[in-house]
Amino acid sequence: MAPEHHTPNTGNAHAPRSVCILRLSAIGDVTHVVPLIRSMQAQWPDTAITWIVGRREAELVGDLPGVECLVFDKRGGRRAWQALRLALRDRRFDVLLHMQVALRANLLSTLVRARTRLGYDRRRSRDLHGWFINQRVPWIHGQHVLELFQTFGHTMGLAPQPVRWDIPVPEEAQAFAREHIPDDQPTLLVSPCSSHPLRDWRPERYAAVADHAVRRHRMRVILCGGPGERERRMGDAIQHHMQETPVDLIGRDTLKGMLALLERSAALLAPDSGPAHMGAATGTPVLGLYAASNPRRSGPWGSVDLCLNKYDQAARIYRKKAATELRWGTKLEYPGVMDLIRPEEVCGRLDELARREGWGTDA
Repeated sequence: MAPEHHTPNTGNAHAPRSVCILRLSAIGDVTHVVPLIRSMQAQWPDTAITWIVGRREAELVGDLPGVECLVFDKRGGRRAWQALRLALRDRRFDVLLHMQVALRANLLSTLVRARTRLGYDRRRSRDLHGWFINQRVPWIHGQHVLELFQTFGHTMGLAPQPVRWDIPVPEEAQAFAREHIPDDQPTLLVSPCSSHPLRDWRPERYAAVADHAVRRHRMRVILCGGPGERERRMGDAIQHHMQETPVDLIGRDTLKGMLALLERSAALLAPDSGPAHMGAATGTPVLGLYAASNPRRSGPWGSVDLCLNKYDQAARIYRKKAATELRWGTKLEYPGVMDLIRPEEVCGRLDELARREGWGTDA
C-alpha cells in the first residue's frame, strides 16, 4: 500500500521525461486538468505528456497542442481495452498521474507502466485505489477540484502558476457562434441540465430569469444542451413557460461549439455541470446554481462569487448539520433541494453582473 503522504519535490531540476495522465471523465473534471497540463508545458517544456481520456471528453481536449491523447471509449468493451493495451504495450513512463479513483480507471491503470504512480490520499481513495499507486498527494481540506488537481503538479515539483486553459476552438465552431451571437447584443446562455436530474432547476424558474434578461437587459437568450431526451424536454418546458422567444440550440452545439458560444457570451446560467466549468475556461461569468453541491469545491473557477449558494441551507434542512460539519465534497441530491434557489435571487445576481460588466440597461 502507498504511504499516506508524499513529500513534494520543491525544485524543477529533475523534470520527468514522460508523464501519463489518467483522467477519463467527466467534462468538468477534464476541464480542470488542463491548467495542470499548461503548468507542465511552461515549466517542463521537454516533458512528453500523454493523456488517457474518455471518448466524449476527447472531443473537448483531444487537440491540446503538445499532448498525445489516447482515447478510451468505455462503451467499446473488450475492443477498447485491447486498443489501449496495444497502444501502451511498448511504452514506459517516468510518472503516472492516476487522477480518477473509479474501479474502471483503477483497472485501466494496470496497462500503464510507470516508475512513479501518483494518486489520491486515503480519504479520497475508493475501489482499491491504493493498490494501483505507490505515492499519494497530501490531503488538504477545503480544496476546489481544480486546486486538488494542481496538487498533483505541486507534489511532482511544479511551482504554482496562474491558472490558464487556452483550449483550442476551431474556425468551424467560431463561425457557428458568430452566426448565432451578434457583436452588438449581450447574450445569456442557458445550459439547464446537469449530469444528475436532482441538480437541475425547474424550467419555469429558468424561464422567469430568461424573460428578465430580455426585458430588463435586452439580452439575447440562447438555450444550449446535448441531444439527449432529458435536455430536449427541459428546453421545450422552458420555452413553454417563457413570455419571450429564446434561440433554441439544444442538440445542435458540439463541445467546441459551446466553447465558441461561451467566448462570445456575456454570461452563462447553469447548474453544477460540465458547461459551467467550460464557462470558467473561457473566462465567461457563470451564474451557477448550487444547492445539491458545494460551489467552493465544484463551482465555476473565477465565478464562485456569482453562484447562488444554498448548500449550507440544504445541509441544515436535509442533514440537520451545517455545511462545515459535512464531509468535504458531500452531495445533497434530494428531491426539491434546488427549489431553495429563487428566481428573484438569480435575477438580482444578473442585475449585479450587468452593472459590474457595463452592459444592459443597468449599465
